[in-house]
Amino acid sequence: MASEAKPTVLHAKDLASDQDIRWCPGCGDYAIINQVRKVVAKITQRRENAVFVSGIGCSSRFPYYMNTYGFHSIHGRAPAIASGIKIANPDLDVWVITGDGDGLSIGGNHLMHILRRNINVNIILFNNRIYGLTKGQYSPTSEEGKRTKSSPMGVIDLPVTPISFALASEASFVARAVDVDAGLGDILEAAAKHRGSSFVEIYQDCNIFNHFAYKYATDKDLKAEHTIQLEHGKPLVFGKDRDKGLRLDGNHKPEVIELGKGYTEDDLIFHDQSDENLAFLLSRLTYPDFPEPMGVFYSVADATYEELLEEQIEQAIHDRGAGDLKSLFNAGDTYTVST
Repeated sequence: MASEAKPTVLHAKDLASDQDIRWCPGCGDYAIINQVRKVVAKITQRRENAVFVSGIGCSSRFPYYMNTYGFHSIHGRAPAIASGIKIANPDLDVWVITGDGDGLSIGGNHLMHILRRNINVNIILFNNRIYGLTKGQYSPTSEEGKRTKSSPMGVIDLPVTPISFALASEASFVARAVDVDAGLGDILEAAAKHRGSSFVEIYQDCNIFNHFAYKYATDKDLKAEHTIQLEHGKPLVFGKDRDKGLRLDGNHKPEVIELGKGYTEDDLIFHDQSDENLAFLLSRLTYPDFPEPMGVFYSVADATYEELLEEQIEQAIHDRGAGDLKSLFNAGDTYTVST
């Protein structure tokens, strides 16, 4: 009796392609790709089961550096291509790699629709608040007043908040992490295991054109005071000594309080990943007025687009029969053209 073949065991190194990585030395993209390789190796049995689709930008070189299937598409259109791939072959693990420029400017409309349809793909948005590939122009997430080559007098646009955008677009999984954070891998794994559209914003350092944009969230002496880790069912506590927290005041507005000075953890907001209203409230908290939340904002189970589409197809076949392409072509009025 022939022995059963052992399942393939992938390692992160198996997912490194033979292409030279051309990101700038010190770029946050290196940390992200290392974590993504670890996660894909953990959840995917075969390299051929994974597909990475990107648009345009520094982050969009990603497919070249993954030893999987990949598609380097055009500016902002990665969600459309990823949708087609997933619908054609729902068994594939499809990842969309985009940036704040690619995904939220020309690609904003495509991003919105893949999220609201709940197509079972994983979307990672690298947010460095700048256009890096085209050498330092301001992006949709650049903060007001920022001076760049394309805004020499300061940005006057209101910045897009990616988490708020994803929630408003009805994404069923929304999270945020930092490129160098130890918890990034856990967030990516949770996103990959989620059935439906998962959206992960990653604060990514562009050390050439926007270095230290997120110093408050990465510096070991600062991040405990300016970020807050979201844990389902637990109170929103932060601070180096975990002596601060977030509560709702009498007007249901968030406020920072000090524990022990008339307040206990029972007075704080308790995180609930299934509460969309709470998730949106948390998405509006920004540095320096509030600690910025990190982790899973929102996660709910819902039917995916491809599941619903398959049900429609099966119902149509049940009601009308399997159909015949030749008969369809010849149905109704037909014309014969003679020369």
